Amino acid sequence: MQIWRWLCLKHSFPVCFAAVSFFLLLVSSSKSPLGIHPLDAKYFAAEVIKCKDGFKSFTRDRLNDNFCDCLDGTDEPGTSACPAGKFYCRNVGSIPQFIFSSRVNDHFCDCCDGSDEYDGSILCPNTCIMGGNVEYKTEDYVSTTSHLHSTKLKEMKIGIKLEDLIQTLAGLKMITVAEVALGCVLVVKWIFHKRVKSKKRHHR
Repeated sequence: MQIWRWLCLKHSFPVCFAAVSFFLLLVSSSKSPLGIHPLDAKYFAAEVIKCKDGFKSFTRDRLNDNFCDCLDGTDEPGTSACPAGKFYCRNVGSIPQFIFSSRVNDHFCDCCDGSDEYDGSILCPNTCIMGGNVEYKTEDYVSTTSHLHSTKLKEMKIGIKLEDLIQTLAGLKMITVAEVALGCVLVVKWIFHKRVKSKKRHHR
């Protein structure tokens, strides 16, 4: 708590605002493994997970272990170990997207939320535009489990649209409420500071 007070009192409002926004973004991110689409979180929750191409299986402890067990990259969504892998950028406040997993930790910020550069070798600022475009076209994304039929695919596409829109809006709402609260606190602090200065002048 002292660090927030130090940031807000000793530094400018933008520094405080950026620090609080970053912290809220970290807190609001989900507990699913890195690089996984929210609709695939249940698929990866099992102890033994089948590769989406259907050829192999792997245990959950081998998920994102930086070794490619599945030819299709199912086991490494959050690392660059599998050439065929895809990394999901949540990009809260902007448009979520998939990038090739070869771009993970490549010292270049591909996701606007910086989630693809998590190893700490480069600092990627969150450049997602808050309150920006929440439209997310998901026609291209379908979880590729082999047992799905075409009617389930249609239902899944609709579910993806709704799920991602709800998740994006919920993230935006939480961040906006926190930013408004922070703004109110800073305004009250500024008014209090001005009154104290004014009282000191009157007593002289």
